[in-house]
Amino acid sequence: MTKVKETYIKVDSGVELFVQEAGQGEPIVFIPGFTFTTEVFEKQVTHFAKTNRVIVVDPRSHGRSTVVLHGNDYVTHGTDLHEVLEALDVKQATLVGWSFGCLTAWEYVKQQGFDKVKAMIFVDMPPKSLSTKTEDWAEGALDDIAGIYNAYLLDSKGQREFIASYIYQVMIQRELKPEELTWLVEQSLKTPFYIAGNLFASGMFADYREEAKQASEAVPTLNIVAEHWSKTAVAYSNRLTPKTKVEVLGGHMMFWEHSEKFNEVVERFMNKN
Repeated sequence: MTKVKETYIKVDSGVELFVQEAGQGEPIVFIPGFTFTTEVFEKQVTHFAKTNRVIVVDPRSHGRSTVVLHGNDYVTHGTDLHEVLEALDVKQATLVGWSFGCLTAWEYVKQQGFDKVKAMIFVDMPPKSLSTKTEDWAEGALDDIAGIYNAYLLDSKGQREFIASYIYQVMIQRELKPEELTWLVEQSLKTPFYIAGNLFASGMFADYREEAKQASEAVPTLNIVAEHWSKTAVAYSNRLTPKTKVEVLGGHMMFWEHSEKFNEVVERFMNKN
């Protein structure tokens, strides 16, 4: 059984982030997406702790970290990540962001540069969330995104319905057991709806195209994109960041559903670089 150290790191006045750490070796840091937690990376922690120092973070207002009314945006999350990596004396890290967690990783290098980053892996997230150009890889049509914000993120019931629908339509490809769906939805609901709305807006208005280009030039980079939008995502990535390697696998949460294949892709990338 993997031995996991759990700790809390102060990143701001009255704000502590919950952090899990396991294994030894070169550090690999996993950052969960919108309202999700360290727990979704359990299979990555178990696998990579055999060869690496694995660090997983609950972002501000996620999971077991402090729920707070300020700083629920990806600029602050980038600063928070810096505080965590400084506290743990992390150098030459491979940063792995999933979904909006990619925004945290891009914001981190925007603020801090690449001195302490060895490589970056982006799991299924376009660097600019919204676009009016049909050829661009984006989170969705503008009206659809506005509809989610205005119809679902106004109360806890709406958040539950949105996350459950998103899990079935985008995240997971197979039929889930009722207890699996409940567990996944409960991970999201650890972030209150009024904070989820802030994070959703911050993520949807983000534009990290310049940081994505800089990362592709500065360090080895990998995009792992879901099958459902792979044609658009691969073409877009090749145009914007031609030096970034692209892999296609599963749904939005492929690292959880197809963990063995995902871990192989990441391991192969890390060994090559």
